[in-house]
Amino acid sequence: MVELNSLRQFLAVARLEHLSRAADELHVAQPSLSRTIARLESELGAPLFDRSNRLRLNDAGKLFRDHVERALGELQAGQRAVAEATSDGLGTVRLASETFLTLTGPLAAYKRAHPAVEVELHWSPAEDMARRLRGQDVDLCVASQPIHAEGLETVPLFDEAVGVGMPLDHPLAGRTSVSIHELADQPFVTAREGHWLRRLLDQLFAARGLTPKIVCESDEHSAIADLISAGLGIALVPSFARPKATRTALAWIPVDSPDCRRTVTLCWGAGSHLPTAARLMRTTLTSWNWSTGKPEEKR
Repeated sequence: MVELNSLRQFLAVARLEHLSRAADELHVAQPSLSRTIARLESELGAPLFDRSNRLRLNDAGKLFRDHVERALGELQAGQRAVAEATSDGLGTVRLASETFLTLTGPLAAYKRAHPAVEVELHWSPAEDMARRLRGQDVDLCVASQPIHAEGLETVPLFDEAVGVGMPLDHPLAGRTSVSIHELADQPFVTAREGHWLRRLLDQLFAARGLTPKIVCESDEHSAIADLISAGLGIALVPSFARPKATRTALAWIPVDSPDCRRTVTLCWGAGSHLPTAARLMRTTLTSWNWSTGKPEEKR
């Protein structure tokens, strides 16, 4: 009989496709983890991983992973439902996003309105969001580009242009717009791979057969404006952050390309039972007026 702990360990190995890293994350010995996976494969009567050059989840493993994520997600959802039904409070809401700078307004309003709710914030790249929602590891996700995956319900929150931030004395700073080809040789300051800003930069250049010249990758996204001011390079900057660029004496130039945009989308699992706290958070986010930074006025 398959044990729950074995399934949780399998999911970690399936996600990382690396035994030693999974063992470190799970705080177990690698030989013990290897035996767990081998025992699971024996019970199922099929290998779950290809082990030729490196560990890779095979088709059977992917099929099993999807079922395990849903099963463990339902178990966790049941535990939370019981806890919610037997307590006087509203419980907890778990929100994942690629960036929380955009969400500080509605999050603050939510916390003021529901001070007893515990809000858990999880940073997550967009490619992990569908898996985390299906597994009910989180309740809601906010992605900076639409997620195309089965088993999700989505609603767009807002759409905005993404321009280029550059020093005021930059040769292109006086332009009314610039093209991607004009930026081909420019040094870029950007986020690391997995962040929506980096993904958009790579997509814009790849669509034109170009590769961006990246001189700095930063995990401190709030520092990008300062790095631009220091003369290290230019960067893609969403309209939402344009006021900060102005305060730090940077020029914000529109990009002459219809695909240089950010569409911020709220996602949750289709058919999943959202706890009360998560439903209230969904209402707060979908009713927020993103242009004014305030809740929508009721008519």
